[in-house]
Amino acid sequence: EKSGMLLPTDSKGRSKVIQWLMFQMGGIGPMMGQANVFFRYFPEKIQPAIDRYQNEGRRLFEVLDNRLAENEWLADDYSIADIANWCWVRTHNWSGISTEGLSHLERWKDAMYEQPGMLEGIKVPMKIDNVMKDKKKAKEFIERAQKSVKK
Repeated sequence: EKSGMLLPTDSKGRSKVIQWLMFQMGGIGPMMGQANVFFRYFPEKIQPAIDRYQNEGRRLFEVLDNRLAENEWLADDYSIADIANWCWVRTHNWSGISTEGLSHLERWKDAMYEQPGMLEGIKVPMKIDNVMKDKKKAKEFIERAQKSVKK
């Protein structure tokens, strides 16, 4: 990252960002992905699997909320770690995970929408918010996802 705007150049700042990026890659991303598969896409409803991934997703959201209680951004300053985690957090309803009571996470989630390029970026390849609000579009999206899960 040449500009140093999303990934600091100093070793301490860079380390913090990479730690929160790894939190997303090793925790939030996999748990939210599996929550989506079992809650939305898998043709059979396997409740223990749904519960497992939704509960773990919620626990990880609580970790983020605790961090954000003390910091405006995950790694002190706005960074790629915020962007990577936010991509999953903002779609929590689609995964069936509540953010109720996580006020710091909600504040951060809302603040992310105000960052340059975020509103444009979430429209690529499509604006998932529109899919989530439209039952017909949601059904079509789920059916396409189910086909890929069955492969």
